[in-house]
Amino acid sequence: MPTITTPDGVEIYYTEAGTGRPIVLSHGWPLSSDAWQVELKVYSDAGYRVIAHDRRGHGRSEKTANGHDMDTYARDLAALIESLDLHDVVVMGHSTGGGEVVKYAARYADGRVSKVVTFGAVPPLMAKTDTNPDGLPIEVFDGIRAGVLADRSQFYQDLSESFFGANHGRAVSQGDKDDFWRQGMLVNLVAAYDCVKAFSETDFTEDLEALEVPILLCHGDDDQIVPIDGAAKKSITLVKDGTLKVYEGAPHGIQGDYQLALHRDVLAWLAG
Repeated sequence: MPTITTPDGVEIYYTEAGTGRPIVLSHGWPLSSDAWQVELKVYSDAGYRVIAHDRRGHGRSEKTANGHDMDTYARDLAALIESLDLHDVVVMGHSTGGGEVVKYAARYADGRVSKVVTFGAVPPLMAKTDTNPDGLPIEVFDGIRAGVLADRSQFYQDLSESFFGANHGRAVSQGDKDDFWRQGMLVNLVAAYDCVKAFSETDFTEDLEALEVPILLCHGDDDQIVPIDGAAKKSITLVKDGTLKVYEGAPHGIQGDYQLALHRDVLAWLAG
């Protein structure tokens, strides 16, 4: 099983496919690199070397209770990219992973990154604060933590409905919902719980402003998990070289027609 070890001694699992210019994928909460199985094939078939890792505490990576903050996640990503000696890298992140790749590209890339792509990403800041009055109330995230702690299995089953937009009438198979649950159940409980604070309360404003490479911000306008108005529509105003792509009726989860559209648009943007 391919792994790297971070500077603080945590074993991180990764998988890869293809050859060519590297694309590194960072998954959302509470998932794993398995969320990128289709992208591993589609992008590798298009001529890229595609790499996806399991965040610490998630999937097949070490079930550590330590380091569940966004800065550590970004440093873990740096350790992976440096261990594989990747250059001219495209980093892509979904949801929490979008915050991870933005912080990595802004703070730790050391010239290795050429482009950034995010999907339903959490930046600039999800939680409501005095300086972010349009954010979501902290009670929303307290509810997530309470659900994970009380009965995470049922919580992930329930969350899959809004994650994929099934509750808004989107065609979502039971298999997609079950796979969301399966990946969620692989997360160490401490990691799942603590990651909520990381993705909701981290302010990425300075990271977005510091980005020196182009970024493509993809977001569905029916995202019930990370509402677009407080996320991509704000992020695009903070970056130097950004492109915002809004998907009408698309949910938070990358699935179905939304997934097909993302593949087409991302590959076109990378080739441009």
